[in-house]
Order: sequence, then structure tokens, then C-alpha cells
Amino acid sequence: MSTRKDSKPRLWLRHNLARLEALLFLLKSLLNERHFIYLSCVIVGASTAFAVIILKSFAHNVFRFATYINGYLKLPYINSLLPIAGIVLTVFIIKRILNNKIEKGSSRILVAVAKKGGIMPRKQMYAQIITSSLTVGLGGSAGLESPITITGAAFGSNFARKYKLHRKDRILLLACGVAAGIAAAFNAPIAGVLFAIEVVLTDVSISAFIPIIISSATGAIISTILLNEEVLLSFKQRQEFDYHNIPFYILLGILAGFVSLYHARAFQWVEGHFHKLKIHGYRKALYGAIPLALLIFLFPTLFGEGYESIKTLSAPHPEVLLDNTLLEGFEKSPWILLLFIGGTMFIKAIATGLTLSSGGNGGNFAPSLFVGSYLGFVVAKFFGLLGFTNLPVSNFTIVGMAGILSGLFHAPLTAIFLIGEITGGYNLMLPLMIVSSISFAVSKQFETYSMDVKHLANKGQVFTSDKDKNILGTIDIMEVICTDIPTLLPTQQPDEVVKLLTGTHYTQFAVVNEKKRLIGVVDFDKVRHLVFSPFKMKYAKMEELITVPDDVALVEDSLEMIMEKFEAAHTHYLPILKDERYYGFIYKEKVLEAYRQKLKELIIE
Repeated sequence: MSTRKDSKPRLWLRHNLARLEALLFLLKSLLNERHFIYLSCVIVGASTAFAVIILKSFAHNVFRFATYINGYLKLPYINSLLPIAGIVLTVFIIKRILNNKIEKGSSRILVAVAKKGGIMPRKQMYAQIITSSLTVGLGGSAGLESPITITGAAFGSNFARKYKLHRKDRILLLACGVAAGIAAAFNAPIAGVLFAIEVVLTDVSISAFIPIIISSATGAIISTILLNEEVLLSFKQRQEFDYHNIPFYILLGILAGFVSLYHARAFQWVEGHFHKLKIHGYRKALYGAIPLALLIFLFPTLFGEGYESIKTLSAPHPEVLLDNTLLEGFEKSPWILLLFIGGTMFIKAIATGLTLSSGGNGGNFAPSLFVGSYLGFVVAKFFGLLGFTNLPVSNFTIVGMAGILSGLFHAPLTAIFLIGEITGGYNLMLPLMIVSSISFAVSKQFETYSMDVKHLANKGQVFTSDKDKNILGTIDIMEVICTDIPTLLPTQQPDEVVKLLTGTHYTQFAVVNEKKRLIGVVDFDKVRHLVFSPFKMKYAKMEELITVPDDVALVEDSLEMIMEKFEAAHTHYLPILKDERYYGFIYKEKVLEAYRQKLKELIIE
């Protein structure tokens, strides 16, 4: 009986979803292409907004529950146990439900746009919601914005695939989902638009603006109506901008740039450490979660996204952050508070690294705001305690967020308008511009790539507005390597080279030793004068035919790197090595032919 009762709601849901899909297909046939895109933007924006509401509400309610337990029972270690449970549960879900397949990090969106024509796996529409809500909701020291943007991108991508839209429209709807996610998470529609354009669609046409604006506005409206204001990061207390403080804002921008570099490199160091480990699954989860629990015990504000502590910093009584800590008796000592805030700021990168590297899911967007607010507070409070000047602590706390966000993600426009929107006005526009631009300049000086794409850059997979590079990135190098070319030994006779030249269509042959180590190359173009002279060949030695190539390529190299090697060496071929042994040849004309084929496929699609 219960099975029949349970099946009725499912049948009703499936029936109505089928009717909705049929209606949308009908509308697609009736509307012109542009109007259907506008309708699609609204649907994608609304879907993403509901996902944001689920995520943010769960994380906020868990935080309130943990705070209530701490306040009632005075047991700070409760907060430390929840993240362990959250990370272990996340690993369990990934292993048992998602088959160990989940793409973490918003850089996956860039990969989808540049290499996959905007196609994202369907499971990303729900996988990010489930895993990140467990990780961050139960106290993992990370943010929800990266999973939110991936979820929104997956909604847009799969909606376009469902209704058989072209590649260009698929990428556009992907960006619409990203914009709606940021807009709904912060009630900041302008920041959502700018993030989608500045980070995802670096090569954007004017026609893409309207759909992205529609989707972003839809996400923000639904979030405003349905999401409790307490869940959103917003500020009501702020002071007017005083131009006398400009030198201190300049200093804050410089410090934000260097702190951004520290945060990125500390996080990547933790990631690198976990990557080298030979343990996996639950052991790896506990290996990271237990140290994280200890850090949260010592610095309770590391629990979860940390937005509540950001609001507290800009409020009149930031000393309440010492409640339920080992420093609880020092609330009246401002220097102790300052050291606690400063220490937490530097520890945050380690805590986020432990959370994500041990198997949890989340992102660095919220941690960047966390670190920025703490940095701004430290700068303003430090000069105030020295009696040097009385800086507006709330303003510096708010503006500092834009500095770190700009420095970490190389997105100054998003940082400026995001903080402008969540503060409810643009009174701080000038200091926001000063701090964001200086932080970006400092960070860019020492780090070419943003934190999100650094690991892609290390693999030679940087996706920009350069379409040629992006198309090259879609070509599998293994498809353009020639591995069937015969090889020669240095002990062979020159007349055997002549036999190879007459028996194959290749004109370059690798000379290798018994261990397949490359010694050199016999290039017909360079030995033509010997080959066509029987007299010279009779007395020639093998070493006279061998030349050392100007450069070699590795299997791990990207095609962009290989094309640069072609140009630098002024050659049309390169030997390829794998594990320091000869593997084959790669020819420039074959790469260009693959490029033309990929370009043709993209145009047809």
C-alpha cells in the first residue's frame, strides 16, 4: 500500500514535467530564436535561484543550530565535530552515489566553455548542491559560491542541450546560470552580470548582455522574495567616505594584493601536499578533517562560510568573536582581539585547503571575502590603537573584501560592484575602486593567473578570449602524434637509411639506443646531398647523417606550447618524448589540419 501511495506523487511530478517540456518545445516552435532565448534565461535564472535558496538556507540553519548549542551548553568542541561529519558524509556521497566522479572548482566552467562547447555533465545540476551543503553546511571552512556557479552553469548548459540549441546559445545560457547564481547568493544582480562576463565569457558580444542581465535579475528577485535577509551577506552600518583616509586605503590595497598571493599559495601548498598522499577515501577525509577540527576549536570563526563573523566585525562590538574561545576572558583587551583576528586571517587559507583537499566540496569565493574583511579590520584597528588616526573600522572591513576578491580572482569590476551592492549603496565607490585596482595590480605583478585557473595554467590549459588557443586546447595530442615511424640504431649502416627512405613516405627517422633514448634524427632534407650520391654514401658514416634536433616536445605538453616550439625552432616537426624515451613525431601540418577540422565542426555546430 505504501508503495502505491508513494508512486502517486512521483507519477504526478513526472506527468507535469512532461507537460512542461512539451509546452516549452511548442513555444520554441512558435517563438523566434531571440525570444526563446529570453524565455530560457528566465527559466535558468529561476532554477539557479531555487538551488541557491536550498544551499544557503541549509548552511545558515546548521550554523544557527551549532551556535545555539554552543551558547546553551558552552561546549566549543561541538563546532569541531560537525565539519568532520560533513567531510566524511561528502566523501560517502561521492563514492556511493556519484561513482567517485564530481568536478570541483569553478575552473571547470572555463574548461566546458573552451574545450567542450559549453557542455556540462547533467549530474552537476544536483551533485554540487548535495555535496557542498554537507561540507559547508556542517562547518567546512569553504564557500558555497563556487558550487552555486557550477550548478547554475549546469542548469544553463543542460537546458540548451534539452531543447537542442546551438553551441553559441548553449555557452550563453551557461553564463546566464553563473550570473543568476552570484546574483541570487548576494542579491547583487550587477555583480552577477559582471562576474559572468569578466570571468566566464572573456570574449562577449553586445547581444549577450541582455540575456545575462535578464537571468541575473531573475535570480536576484527570487532570492529577495524567498530567502531570509539574515542568510544574505549585507551591511547596514557604514560611515561616509572621508578623502583624508585615501593613503590608508592605498595601503590596504597593497596589503590586500600581498595577502591574496599568500592565501593562494598557502591553499595550493595544502592542495599539493594532499595530492602527493597515497591514501584515499575516508582515510584521506579524516587526515584533513581532524586538523581542521583542531583549527576550528582554536579559531571558531573558521566554522562554515564565516559570513556571520564578517557582519560582527563591522558591527559596534566585534569583541563578541572571542566568545566560546580560549581567549574568552580577554574581550576587553583590544590588542588580544587584534591578534586573534590577524591569526584567523592567515589560518583561513590552511583551513580552506584542508576542507577541500580532504574530500569536501566548496570554493574560495567566501573565504576571500572572509580574509578581506579581517584584513580591513586589522588595518583600521591597528592604526586606531596606536593613536595615529581614527579610521572607520566598518568601512575598512567592507572595502577589504573587495581587495582580496579582486586579488585572488583577478576580477576587479566584480569585486567593486559586488561590495557596492551588498552595502546597499555606492558611498564607498571611490575607496572600492582604489583598493580593488591596487590589489589586482599587485597580485597580477607576481601571479599571472588567478587562483581559479592557476592549476590549469600549470597543465598548459589556460582559456582566454584567444579563440585559436581555445581550439588548440580541444585537440587531443595523441591524435596528432605519429608513432608508426621506424627507428634507427646508431650502429646501423647508412645504406639502411636509403632503404627506409625508399620504403616509407616519411622523411625523418629517430635514432635511438637500446633503451629507446633519443640520440638524434636523420632528416632526409639535411642528408639529401649524401643520399643522391652513391659514391659519398659508400664511404659515409652513420654519425654524419645524424643531427641533434633544436628542440623536443613532451607528451604532457599542450599543443599551444608545441606550436610555440615549432616557431622558436623554425621547424615543421618535433620528436616526442614520453617518460624521457622516444615516443614518436609530431608534425606542424598535422596539427594545423586537426585545427581546421575542429574549427569546421564548431562552425557547423
